[in-house]
Formats: sequence, structure tokens, C-alpha cells
Amino acid sequence: MPQTSVVFSSILGPSCSGQGQPSMGERGGGASGSGDLIFQDGRLISGSLEALMEHLVPTVDYYPDRTYIFTFLLSSRVFIPPHDLLARVGQICLEQRQQLEAVSEKAKLKSFSAKIVQLLKEWTEAFPYDFQDEKAMVELKAITHRVTQCDEENGTVKKAIAQMTQSLLLSLAARSQLQELREKLRSPAMDKGPILKAKPPAAQKDILGVCCDPLVLAQQLTHIELERVSSIHPEDLMQIVSHMDSRDKHRCRGDLTKTYSLEAYDNWFNCLSMLVATEVCRVVKKKHRTRMLEFFIDVARECFNIGNFNSMMAIISGMNLSPVARLKKTWSKVKTAKFDVLEHHMDPSSNFCNYRTALQGATQRSQMANSSREKIVIPVFNLFVKDIYFLHKIHTNHLPNGHINFKKFWEISRQIHEFMTWTQVECPFEKDKKIQSYLLTAPIYSEEALFIASFESEGPENHMEKDSWKTLRTTLLNRA
Repeated sequence: MPQTSVVFSSILGPSCSGQGQPSMGERGGGASGSGDLIFQDGRLISGSLEALMEHLVPTVDYYPDRTYIFTFLLSSRVFIPPHDLLARVGQICLEQRQQLEAVSEKAKLKSFSAKIVQLLKEWTEAFPYDFQDEKAMVELKAITHRVTQCDEENGTVKKAIAQMTQSLLLSLAARSQLQELREKLRSPAMDKGPILKAKPPAAQKDILGVCCDPLVLAQQLTHIELERVSSIHPEDLMQIVSHMDSRDKHRCRGDLTKTYSLEAYDNWFNCLSMLVATEVCRVVKKKHRTRMLEFFIDVARECFNIGNFNSMMAIISGMNLSPVARLKKTWSKVKTAKFDVLEHHMDPSSNFCNYRTALQGATQRSQMANSSREKIVIPVFNLFVKDIYFLHKIHTNHLPNGHINFKKFWEISRQIHEFMTWTQVECPFEKDKKIQSYLLTAPIYSEEALFIASFESEGPENHMEKDSWKTLRTTLLNRA
């Protein structure tokens, strides 16, 4: 199983990202091991859920670090649903407000109110989907109502709340429209092929009839990748953790729908792999099949150069499917030096060490980039998901003293935040609707049809293949 490329003991040690060092006015005491928050080398490493929630809420003299806000809001859903967290934040705010009102500290009360609005603004911008829940909206309105009571004179806080609410509603409306669009879209049609004659007429259009330039096709694949991956949000990725936590009792079955964007993106990878296999196997003449294989090798190489590792891996996977891989006569005519280099990059040995080195190089290029083209990093998605899964499995959520293991969630948050940075890159390539339409809607063969086409191109060579071919013919004839 793919794992993260760095030793976890060092990842989760003192060098883990995120500041959590207490400052003046911060609850939690500030000393290592004091109160219900534990710090190591100035970094928050564990705490009780209650203490971590209190650490999120500003005071007159303190505002939480933005890295902590993102990390806690992201990871807290493993332990408490967002609307309950929001309710607790509201309670803490009310308690602080009452203390300030008791000593008639109007100036401090206004400062505190402004900080609360800022926290809510960051929450609604980073995780607007949390507020699709009616319970969360009720809690949000309750908090903002209390806050505006101290802003009777100039209405500054009210204006900030109105702007925040408007932005939130626009975000929710956009997501709702996107979800409706997703439900209308279907996967490419599955072409089962004619009974025992899967070959199409020679004149039927194939990918080379639509685009014969490997670079252009790689750019269009990158367009599709960035469009699809942009629909994935941090809370979607956190479902990888929360869905696996057997102690997580607060989830309802409806939460499972939040993984739709992950499944849809993973399905795109599978469709692209099958499309590659279909394009190869459906070609009648060996010479043309050879050309098709070499074309896709060049496309995969261009994807690698762009930084689109997900499409590259999907193309390689398609060419390694059994119906394609068994075409030995065809492969014997292919100049495989380029393919060997690509397979070296995606060699699974040593936990995909070669791929991770290439990914690290692309990441460094992206960080120093002067143009959008250099910023593109699209990792192999199923490896990224498995990294998060592995990180979750080898580190417990709770420590023996009952504290939440916050070092673990610093690292999960860091990886998710890095992934989200990659998804926000604007594609610099001009969109070609004709090519994209073909990539997204061209019929793809079923596994049975792929084997039929493969055996018709190059007959079975050994007893195992002969038995498979015989069984497949019998099955299809009986079905007809």
C-alpha cells in the first residue's frame, strides 16, 4: 500500500507544521503541559476536545493562528459535527460577552465582537459546505445576532456580517448548482461491442482522427483534470478519515454522499484507462495499433512534463490492462524506450519512490513558478488518498491520557492544504471543446469486449488464453 515518503516519526515530531504557541491572553496557560493543552517546542501537540475548542475562540487579547483555525475546523469533524462545534463556539462567545458586559468594557466588547466575526468569516470561506446543514445556519444566526447587539452606533460589525452571509449564500448556491450538474452528467457510454465481432468499421472515428498532437491532448486532459479536481473540497478529503473511524458515532448516512466528488474523480481515472485500452484494441490493423500505442506513450510523456501525473498514470494503467498487454506482436513493433522511462517513474517499488521524487520536483517548480504552466501539479489521486489512509491508520486519534493526538491532524491538514493549493491553479491551456467532448463521451468497451477485440487481433497463444477465449465465446453466444 502506498505510504507517505517521509518517516512518520520525523513528520509528526517537532518539525510538524502549524503554530500553536500560546501568547498573551491565550487560554491554555502557555506552559508546556499546563492545563488541557500540551505544547512541544512551541507547537500544540495534544489536548482535550473542550480545550481545543476554547483555543479556537478569540479573546480580547488573543486571536488563533490561521493554520490552527484551518486544521482544527478540518479535523474536528472526526469528533464532533460542525453544527455542534458551532453551538459550543457560540456558548463560549456568550460567556465572554457576559463577562465584558459585567464590567462595562464597551471598547473591548467591540474588539471581541470584531474578532468573532473574523473567525466566522474564515470558517464560512474555508468550509461553506458546513453551513448547508440547517442546524449550522441556525447556530450561525444566533451567534451573529448576539454580536450585533454591541454594534448599535456605527454598524461596522453588522456590515461585515451582511457581507459574510451574502458570500456564504453565494458559495452554497454555486455548490448546489454544481451538484445538480454532476447528477445530470453520466460516465461515458459502455460499449459492449457486437457479439464476437467487437471490431468497428475501419472508417469509424478514433482519437487520432480528433487530435493527433500528443501535447495538445495532454493539455486537454490537464484541463479536464483541473476542472474535476476543483470540485473536491477539504472536508471531502477528511471523509477518508472520518468514514474509517469506528468510534465516530455522530455521522449520519447522509454524510456518505459527501464522498461523491472523490468517487467521481476516481471514476474519471478508470474511464480514461478504459478509453486508452478501447482505442488500442478497437484498431483493426496491427500497423495502426502500433501507432496508437506510440501516440499514447507520447501523450503520457507530455502529461509528465506538464505535471499531470494522474492522467499519466491512467494512460499507463490502460496500456497495462491484460487485453492490451497481451498484444505481443503489436508491442514488438513499438519503440518502447519512452514507455520504459514512464514505467520507471511509476515503478511501485520502494513505495513509489521514483514517482514521489518526480512529484517533489514538480512541487518545488510550482512554488517558484512565474507562470501558470509551471504551477501545475496534479498528483496520482488514489496514491494521495492511500497516503491519508495510511497516516490515519498508523496513528491513533487519542492518546492514552484521553487527549486528541493533534500532531496527527497537523500532518493530515498539511497534506490536504497542499493538495488544495494544487487544485486552485487556473489552467493556462486553451480549451478545445471538440477534443474534450470526445474524451468525455466516446464509448468505451466493457472488459469482455476488450478481450474479444484483443483475441480477434491476436489469437490466444497458450492453453490459458485458449480456455479464456473459449469460455468467453460460449458465454456471449448463450447470452445472445
